[in-house]
Amino acid sequence: MSSFQRNFPDIAQSSSSQGWLTSILQLGGWAGALSAGVLCEIFSRKHTIFGGAVWVILGSYLTAGAANSSYLYAGRFFTGIGVGTLSATGPLYNAELAPPEIRGLLIAMQQLATTIGILSAYWICYGTNYIGGTGDGQSAMAWRLPLIIQGIPAVVLAVGVWFLPYSPRLLMKHHKDDDALNVLSRLRKLPADDEIVQIEYLEIKSESLFEEQNLAKKYPNIVGNSWKDRLLRELAQYSLIFSTKDAFKRVALGALVMFFQQWSGIDSTTGVVGIINVVTTVPAILIIDKVGRKALLICGSIGMFACQLITGIIVAKFQHDWEGHVAAGWAAVVMIWLYIMNFAYSWGPASWTLIAEIFPLSIRAKGTSISASSNWMNNFVIAFITPPMLSSITWGTYIFFCVWCAIGGLFIFFFFPETKGKTLEEMDVVFGATTSSDDMAALRLIQEQVGLTAILQGEDRTKETQLTEVEHAKEDAYQRV
Repeated sequence: MSSFQRNFPDIAQSSSSQGWLTSILQLGGWAGALSAGVLCEIFSRKHTIFGGAVWVILGSYLTAGAANSSYLYAGRFFTGIGVGTLSATGPLYNAELAPPEIRGLLIAMQQLATTIGILSAYWICYGTNYIGGTGDGQSAMAWRLPLIIQGIPAVVLAVGVWFLPYSPRLLMKHHKDDDALNVLSRLRKLPADDEIVQIEYLEIKSESLFEEQNLAKKYPNIVGNSWKDRLLRELAQYSLIFSTKDAFKRVALGALVMFFQQWSGIDSTTGVVGIINVVTTVPAILIIDKVGRKALLICGSIGMFACQLITGIIVAKFQHDWEGHVAAGWAAVVMIWLYIMNFAYSWGPASWTLIAEIFPLSIRAKGTSISASSNWMNNFVIAFITPPMLSSITWGTYIFFCVWCAIGGLFIFFFFPETKGKTLEEMDVVFGATTSSDDMAALRLIQEQVGLTAILQGEDRTKETQLTEVEHAKEDAYQRV
């Protein structure tokens, strides 16, 4: 905007300064996402969400009121810290509150909210661009007002989060069993003594006690509950990622999911049609728990691969004479629209769902934060390499990204199990985690001690009785015939 150029000529006249003003938010996002792994455990998911919202508020209004470029850079970086923190904590918090049958829907709604935010941002900036005109008379509010508006949702979140429950899994981890049971009862809208609530409650309790027991064996000197011991314990848990084959495998998978999401090329595209993005995301959140995560990701990869490949071929053949090949130009535009549609129903919502649900309790916050930070770091890299690629290899840029789309689809097909409909406590089985006989015995003992075994055995006997009654009814009907 002309008013921004008058206020900050040093940035307007330097492409590198403009690049840093854009990308410094992504660096802040990377830092915020990484920090969430510890903050979520020490201060709770709710407090971390509040902290992320405060960072966004601070960054937004520091940027909106900036008198020089230093304030702009600082504001962008602070905003990035907040958004990065929220990007790691939001899916984790939703996953721990959601029942397994709609967990994908609830986490995927983050992506829907993101696309609605993108669409809103386009129209807000379009509207404010005309405050005072678009030339020399343009008001500074043309660029300050969008930044003021940017902070409003963060204010709403900072206030509203206090009306939300704490994560029952975190409450259990901090030995607040009654509070955890009450939260589960409220979330499921069932009495606390209902069998469904009791099974989920005891499954969470069993896993929490098992993880705590294993951690005490590894780190016997930091078993206290002081702030210092809790911090040391959380930092020490990062070693579990590298000392356990299963944990490292899942963290690597989560980070690679976000790697392939970004290297599909989605954040290198310009002129993204916000309406297409929003509309195509809606059906995805409705079917993700029915068709599963793998099917969406693989179909999306195939679609994005085809669209990027066709776009690359069209650009290679007609880029030197678009005016003489208008139909080809429109075909390339349509391919980009279809590419966005394929991303919106697949890698957009499904990747965030996966990184929130695949980790065991002991490293869940850390795994989610590392995976989310992978998204931000790769986003940062893509933002830097795409402009020079488009100017140097032109149509080859599309081919480059289409290859990554293909590799991403193969990665999901060969290395990721389906997670739909499974509880968070069942993910060890889904991923084929190898557990020693001693650990299995210890877990079974804990399940028996908390009463989970008795409930499950009673449930099995009830099912057997129901099946027997059905068989008798069939036999009686047969005899009457």
